[in-house]
Amino acid sequence: MEGILPLLKPKGMTSHDCVFKLRKILKTKKVGHTGTLDPDVTGVLPICIGRATKIAEYITDAGKAYEGEITLGFSTTTEDSSGEKLDETIISDEITRGHILEVFQSLTGPIIQTPPMYSAVKVNGKKLYEYARAGIEVERPSREVTIHELTLLDDREVFVGNTISFKFRVKCSKGTYIRTLAVMMGERLGYPAHMSSLIRIESAGFTLNDCKTLEEVKELFEEGKEKEFLLPLERGLYHLPKYQINDKVAMKILNGAVLTQPDDLDYAKGEPFVMINESGRALAIYQVHPVKEHVIKPVKILVIDEL
Repeated sequence: MEGILPLLKPKGMTSHDCVFKLRKILKTKKVGHTGTLDPDVTGVLPICIGRATKIAEYITDAGKAYEGEITLGFSTTTEDSSGEKLDETIISDEITRGHILEVFQSLTGPIIQTPPMYSAVKVNGKKLYEYARAGIEVERPSREVTIHELTLLDDREVFVGNTISFKFRVKCSKGTYIRTLAVMMGERLGYPAHMSSLIRIESAGFTLNDCKTLEEVKELFEEGKEKEFLLPLERGLYHLPKYQINDKVAMKILNGAVLTQPDDLDYAKGEPFVMINESGRALAIYQVHPVKEHVIKPVKILVIDEL
């Protein structure tokens, strides 16, 4: 059994919980997720089965899209609705649509984020949430992420109330914390804020329409209908450049050969690309050699059987 299972992650489960359950359902140990989703977050979680576990990192590195809700008026310890209240301010002024859109524009493009204390980022070998649970505050490493698109999903022109909530859609790079983005929105609007709900609607080209629930997977597997929930490994590599080769070169690739760079291959040094055969099967991931001129080298061989 091999392929990618776009799972509709339920609320209340960690990504690892989903992997553990799927190992039992599918009766295989070779199952891996493609990036952590917080327990309170639902939505698209691509799961790699069998040989597809070799490309998990490339799915993780691809872009994501979310639909979330921000609530202005109070912040929380976790930056989402599961945490305890911190700062609280009654909103006495109206907030205009124009002001929100200005804030969205200011947060579009490369931005610097500091991961929340309740996150899986490691500092000195320990996850931040381990420090947080012990009541220890540590310095957190800031990092650059990219917000590709930020859209307001609310038709109101004016927002009023003691607290104000509105929904948004965001397309972003890997490593983006949407709850931290919500806090940043609040800061720029002048109020404490937190992310009150979140669903991931897309990951590495997989959408909610592609997804199956754990219950659906269990039922289909028991009926012997694996093809109805497993998608080809190649779907997880859609975002990488492709280079097609003939069967003669394919045999060299299967043996992990370092090859002379073809004249018509023009990729940046170190940039991964997928070697595919004439039928479109992904055989390996290669890159232009970072040091040697006019040479390409294998990064990962994806096929171990002969053509």
